[in-house]
Amino acid sequence: MDESAIIGPVEAPAAPWAAAWDFLALGGPAIWAIAALSVLCLAVILWKVWGLARLGAWSRRRACVALTVLAAGRPAEAEAVLAKREDARSRLVRSAMAARAALPEPQAREEVERAARAELAAARSGLRALELIATVGPLLGLLGTVLGMIAAFQALQEAGARADPAALAGGIWEALLTTAAGMAVAIPASAALAWFESVIEGLRHDMEDAATRVFLAPAPRAPAPLHAVASR
Repeated sequence: MDESAIIGPVEAPAAPWAAAWDFLALGGPAIWAIAALSVLCLAVILWKVWGLARLGAWSRRRACVALTVLAAGRPAEAEAVLAKREDARSRLVRSAMAARAALPEPQAREEVERAARAELAAARSGLRALELIATVGPLLGLLGTVLGMIAAFQALQEAGARADPAALAGGIWEALLTTAAGMAVAIPASAALAWFESVIEGLRHDMEDAATRVFLAPAPRAPAPLHAVASR
């Protein structure tokens, strides 16, 4: 006897896109909004990682080498180390060295603070969007759950004495899908936000330390006057 006749026809597994479509259909309009929010969250996270890498948030070696050389009293060599470097720490060290050489110390410190604020503002761009996603995601999930519960209890009221508890339970778990989806979006957004804030805080600390070390470095020696050289 053919084994397939005993076992029966084997159903092919559903395609992933079909399962995703069924999930979106069960959640109602709120789940569609959460799905769009999840795409936006992923895009913002990838954009922030690329932006921080482009800003040089994880590049500190050249700036540390330049500060060590500068502390040894060799500013020209420190400038050569930082030449063509475009990470945030190197740019700040260059700005601090240039301000120190061209301005009185109070004005130089103000100029360095202005440059540091500009760098940190660029690093913080996009964080408000992640914060908003982490806040709105669970609220959308809760809204979808409340709307689903309202629909389930309306159906229960219309059924009257013929109400099926299984149908009510099905309506409730379908409504709870949106809460789970909202949390699934908010948790990665909150984790990414905390990570980005820690990276930016480390960058801020390094920039403050670099500016202080520039102003504590030995002042460049002014060239001796020609008449003093000639009288030797």
